[in-house]
Amino acid sequence: MRSELRILHCYRTFYPESKGGLEQVVLELAQNTHGSGVLTLAKEPGQRMLDGKLPVLAERRWVSVASCCIGPGLVRRLFRLKAKLLHFHFPWPFGDVTYLLAGRSRPLIITYHSDIVRQRALSLLYYPLMKIFLSRADRIVATSQNYMDSSPVLADFRSKVEVIPLGISEQEYPVPADNDLLNMEARFGKDFMLFVGVLRYYKGLEYLIRASVGRPYRVVIAGKGPEQAKLKVLADELGADSIVFTGYISDLEKAALMKLCRAVVFPSHLRSEAFGVTLIEGLMYGKPLISCEIGTGTSYVNADGETGHVILPANPDALREAMDDLWNDPVKAEQMGQAGRLRYESLFTGERMAAAYQKLYTQVLEERGLAT
Repeated sequence: MRSELRILHCYRTFYPESKGGLEQVVLELAQNTHGSGVLTLAKEPGQRMLDGKLPVLAERRWVSVASCCIGPGLVRRLFRLKAKLLHFHFPWPFGDVTYLLAGRSRPLIITYHSDIVRQRALSLLYYPLMKIFLSRADRIVATSQNYMDSSPVLADFRSKVEVIPLGISEQEYPVPADNDLLNMEARFGKDFMLFVGVLRYYKGLEYLIRASVGRPYRVVIAGKGPEQAKLKVLADELGADSIVFTGYISDLEKAALMKLCRAVVFPSHLRSEAFGVTLIEGLMYGKPLISCEIGTGTSYVNADGETGHVILPANPDALREAMDDLWNDPVKAEQMGQAGRLRYESLFTGERMAAAYQKLYTQVLEERGLAT
């Protein structure tokens, strides 16, 4: 990696080892903002050019505790790199430590993706460090007004918080050929309900499985993750024959599934789900959405009654009713999908997100007297 960068994006995991929604956001930003590179942790450390143009440096990940990746080599590497501005993605407690030890008072932007929800006992111990880290930021970016207004942590830093919604670039997605679509249709059918994502505890997939028992449509759960074995056991116990687990899927397979599905179902029930990149993908592909009201950006992406249904969280009955409605009324599903496509074009493109961050980077560097 070049020793001198303008912007250094720092996150606990990154491509190609991990391809979740936040990694995709970091990729979008780094590829579309001038002079950017990525610093991360990985099982296999190394330095490379992603797609031949984006410098990525991965230090060795020693361990991951409570979803917090740790690798002491990151501290030394950050200290040596001469990036003008550092962009961290929260929550990642070891990232906080790394900046405080090696940031050298460089300009800091923090994208605040979510509160700490599950590890509450740990968060009490971590709270003083978190407050110091957030107080050092030149700007804190919330991904939605909903999250900014509802986060008790952000309430203490309101004067430095700005809102920039996440976005994705359509041109970064593969386009399935007719044969690709036919192959995926042969495996999974079409007009199914589709979930795409990492199978984590906060994704609400238990409720999706319970809601799917006895339904006439197929429900495809695409992705892998730590909850996979438990969810498969639950589906077997309930006799949820309509559920299909795909395991890992490629980007091309995901694009084909998006084109073939009737609706995108995103039943996350906890505030760990701050936005939901999959929901934006559903809008981009012109599909109606089903999501839960959890006080975060998911209900900003999915406009209830316009682009889909927003339902009560952790409620199989409400989820079943929403899926049944879109299954039984294909005209409504099509209309909501068309409205979703327009919402994507006006609010959630990757270009729009990158332009907003580029403007913010310039403002912060000018305020620090570092603009060139």
